[in-house]
Amino acid sequence: KRDDELILPINDSISSTLDTNQMSAKTTIMANPNFIENKIWLNGKEESFNGPRLQSCLKEIKRRVQESKKRSDIIEWNIHICSENNFPTAAGLASSAAGYACLIFALAKLYDVEGDISGLARRGSGSACRSVYGGWVKWWKGNRSDGLDSIAVQLAPASHWPDMRIIILVVNESRKKHGSTDAMKRSIATSTLLSARADTIVPGRISEMESAIKSKDFPKFAEITMRDSNQFHAICLDTYPPCFYLNNVSHAIIEFVHAYNEFRGSAQVAYTYDAGPNACLYTLENNVGEIISIINEIFPTNISEGYIKGIPVEGCTI
Repeated sequence: KRDDELILPINDSISSTLDTNQMSAKTTIMANPNFIENKIWLNGKEESFNGPRLQSCLKEIKRRVQESKKRSDIIEWNIHICSENNFPTAAGLASSAAGYACLIFALAKLYDVEGDISGLARRGSGSACRSVYGGWVKWWKGNRSDGLDSIAVQLAPASHWPDMRIIILVVNESRKKHGSTDAMKRSIATSTLLSARADTIVPGRISEMESAIKSKDFPKFAEITMRDSNQFHAICLDTYPPCFYLNNVSHAIIEFVHAYNEFRGSAQVAYTYDAGPNACLYTLENNVGEIISIINEIFPTNISEGYIKGIPVEGCTI
C-alpha cells in the first residue's frame, strides 16, 4: 500500500466476486437509543469495537450522513453488529473483503447513504472495495492523496462469462501465521521485486486480463492468473524475513494443474493463491466434474459427508 491509513494500493488489480449463495458474509446491524455501548460479534464471538479500520469506516459513514442530513436522527445511537461468514476466516480466502463489503453495504442501508460505497469499503479492507460488486471487478489504485479516486468498478457482470466456474480447495482452514497487513508492510520495505512488479509488470497484465475477460479467452486468462499468483508468492519469498503461505499440498495442487493442462493440450484450469495455502481454481463448466473427480483421487479424505459443497456437479456427490 502507498497509504496504510486510507488503504491505497500501489497498483491496479482485478478480481472476481463469488456467488453469494455459495460463499458469503452475512451482517445484521441494529441501531437503538437504548443500547449502552457499541458492540460487534464475528462468527458468534464478541470482538473489540475499537479496531482502527472499523472506526475509520464508521467515521466516513457518519461524515456522509451529516453531509446528506438524511438520518441524522439515528446517527448518534449506538449500534450492535453481528457478522458471520460460511467459509474459513483469516485463511487467505478473502474473509475480510467479504466482511467489510457486507458491513459497509448494511451501514449504507441503515443510514440511507447513497452513491458509490466501494471507497468506504476500502477503508476496512482493500479488497472489500471490489467485493461490493458482482462479476469481474477492477480496483483503480488512483493518484489522489485523499484516496477519492481509488475506487472499484465492474468490468463485466457474472452473466458475461456464464460457464466460468470457481473451485475453492480448502487446504488448511486455520488462521494464517502472517497477517496480510503486516506482511504487505514488510514487503514494501524490503522486497526489491515489488517495485518492478507494480511499476512495470502489473499495468501490462491488467490490460491483458481485461482483454481476456472481454473476449472470454480462457487459455489467456488462465496463464495470466497463474503467472500473477506465482509472482505474488515470489515477492513473499523476496520479503525479508520471508513470508511463507503455501505448503506442500498447495505445491501439489499447482503441479496437478500444470500436469492436467499439459495432458489436455492447453490451459483448461488455472490456480491462484492469496495470502494463504488454500487454492482458488478457475475452469469452465464442462471440466468441473472431471477435475473434482481427479482431485478426490489425489487428495482422498475420510470425511463421508459435507466434504464437497456448492453448486451440484454432474458425476460428483455434493
